[in-house]
Amino acid sequence: MSLSEDLRSELAAIAPRSECDRLAELSGLFHSAGSVHLRGRGEVAVHLDVADSSVARRAFSLLRAFGVASEIRTYQRRAFDGATRFQLHVAGDEHALQLLHEAGILSARLTPLATPPRRVVARSCCRGAYVRGSLLGGGSLSGPRSAHLEIRTAEPEGAEFLARLVAEEGVEVRVADRGRHSITYAKGADAIEGVLALAGAGRAVLAFEESAVMAATRSRANRLANADHANLVRTSRAAHEQLRAIRQLRRSGAFVKLPAKLQEIGELRERHPTFSLRELALTCEPPATKAAAHRRLQKLQQLASF
Repeated sequence: MSLSEDLRSELAAIAPRSECDRLAELSGLFHSAGSVHLRGRGEVAVHLDVADSSVARRAFSLLRAFGVASEIRTYQRRAFDGATRFQLHVAGDEHALQLLHEAGILSARLTPLATPPRRVVARSCCRGAYVRGSLLGGGSLSGPRSAHLEIRTAEPEGAEFLARLVAEEGVEVRVADRGRHSITYAKGADAIEGVLALAGAGRAVLAFEESAVMAATRSRANRLANADHANLVRTSRAAHEQLRAIRQLRRSGAFVKLPAKLQEIGELRERHPTFSLRELALTCEPPATKAAAHRRLQKLQQLASF
């Protein structure tokens, strides 16, 4: 399962503690994934379009808790992967419309509201429930590399409202207008974990942190492996140049006239072409320092270039 699916699965299993939380979550769901349909003669129907069956069942359960009947239907999405989508249909009877008005989804005139009234999200628990509903209806999460959390809304007002709501709880997010829809989004582990924690997704926070740690560990291992490879390449090239200098000195007869320490390091390099400077230095009699071995080999290269 993807991080988004795991997140929706966890959020859909959280039971709201109070009626105000249920109302706020319902409001967040419909503001992120709902649509209002006018049937004529003043009749109104509301649909909720979601990606997961668990989210559809959650919305169905919330509505039933308020005594509102609804129907879940499925259809195949034509675009992209042809995935199954779930629609929850709410007929516009008087009781249903009254509930949708109380949740800040419809106005008193039964027109759709871009944002709910303040009373719906007046308490901290209600703000968390609204964010949870928004994530269930229009949220997506990716990461840990290039971590990104976003919540889709139909209009910029809805995205800005959600950003202000989250900011009240000390979490900073951003808003972007994509033309056909708007998003409230967070980048970076701290902001993402703040939104998830506000919605009550503790398991998702832990999973996200674990994924981030694993990604950081893999990245560090890759950097070390690349560094080791680069060091080996540099060592190999340096040894090749040193051996070429030693061969040139031997051909010219200058090698046997060199000081004993230079002859020693040259012979050791010939016997051990893959040794590092430290290994060559320790093989000297008596053992030398890495810097001393480096200076002697450099001297050989300088003499060969004359």
